Amino acid sequence: MRKLRVAMLVHWSLVPPEDIHSSDDPRVEKCQSEYDVKQALLRLGHDVQIVGVYDDLAPIRKVIEDWKPNIVFNLLEDFAGNSAFDYYVVSYLEMLNMPYTGCNPRGLLLGRDKALSKKILTYHRIEVPDFIVLPYRQKIGKLRKLPYPMFVKSLIEEGSVGIAQSSYVENEEQLRERAAKLHEMTKGDVIAEQYIDGREFYVTVVGNQRLDVYPIRELVFDKVPEGQPKAATFKVKWDHEYRERWGIDYVFARPLAAGVAERIERLCKRVYRVLDLSGYARIDLRLSPDGKLYVLEANPNPAIAANDECAFSAEKAGLKYEEFVQRILTLGLSSHQVRLGE
Repeated sequence: MRKLRVAMLVHWSLVPPEDIHSSDDPRVEKCQSEYDVKQALLRLGHDVQIVGVYDDLAPIRKVIEDWKPNIVFNLLEDFAGNSAFDYYVVSYLEMLNMPYTGCNPRGLLLGRDKALSKKILTYHRIEVPDFIVLPYRQKIGKLRKLPYPMFVKSLIEEGSVGIAQSSYVENEEQLRERAAKLHEMTKGDVIAEQYIDGREFYVTVVGNQRLDVYPIRELVFDKVPEGQPKAATFKVKWDHEYRERWGIDYVFARPLAAGVAERIERLCKRVYRVLDLSGYARIDLRLSPDGKLYVLEANPNPAIAANDECAFSAEKAGLKYEEFVQRILTLGLSSHQVRLGE
C-alpha cells in the first residue's frame, strides 16, 4: 500500500483540535467521524491535512495547489449551511481534476432530495411510501386524499433533524400544523410520507461498479408500547438515555424469514445503481408485517465514525476500521481513473 497525501474536507466547526491525544477526550464527541477518520488514515501511514470549509472554496483550491494531495477525503455534509449544496463541492473537485472519496455529484443530488429520489425509484417500480412535498414559503392548499398516518420531515436535512414523535400525524390538521413548524425550523421544504409500520433496517453498500453489501443493521424498539409509532427521531439518534429508557437499540438484524436477507441485498444494490450512487452509501428500509420491503431513503456519504452503523457492518463483514477507511480511499482513486478513461 503506497503512502498518500490525503486532504480531509470537513465542516469548519468540526476540525478536531490538534491537542486531542485520546479518543476519551470529551471534545471528540462533537467531531467523532472527523477524528476517527483522521486517526485511521494516520495509522495507515498516510499524510493528512485537514481543511475546514464553510462558504468559501478558496481553502480547497489553496491546499490542492500548495500541498498537491493525491486524494481528497470528503466528509462535508453541507456548504454555507445548506445540505443541498454539498454536491457543488464535489463538482468543483471534478473540475479541478482532483480524486475524492465518496459519492459523485449526480448521486449526491439524487440521494439528498428525498422526493426526487422517491420519484425515480417509483419509476423503476421500487416500493416507497406514498408522499407529498410541502414547499417552503408557499401556502398549503387543498390536499389530496392521503394514506394516514403520515410522517412529516425535512426534504433535505440529514441526521434526523426536525424529526420527533410529533412528526407522526394522523389527520390533515396535524399534518398542516407539523409542516408549518418544520418550515419555520428548517427554512426549507417539507415532505410528508406514509408511515410504514414494521421493522427498520440500515444497509451499507460499498463500491463503484462491483458492489458489496455489508451485514444488515436493525433499529429495535423493545420497550415502546404496541401501537405507538416507532421511528428514528432526533432523540433516538442522539440521546443515549432516551434510547435506554425505551429499549431502543441499533443491532445486527434479528432473525429474518427465509429469503428476506437476499431480497434486501438485491434491492439495495438496485437502489444504489438506479440513483447512480458511488463510493459508499446506506440504504434505509422498512419491512411491513405482510413481507413487503419499502425504501425509506438512500444516504450517500453516510457517517463513518468507528461507532457508526456503516463501520459496525464493515467489521462484521471482516474489515477492521482502518481497512474500511482504506477501502473508501481506494474506491475514490479507482473512480477517478474511470473518469479519466484509464
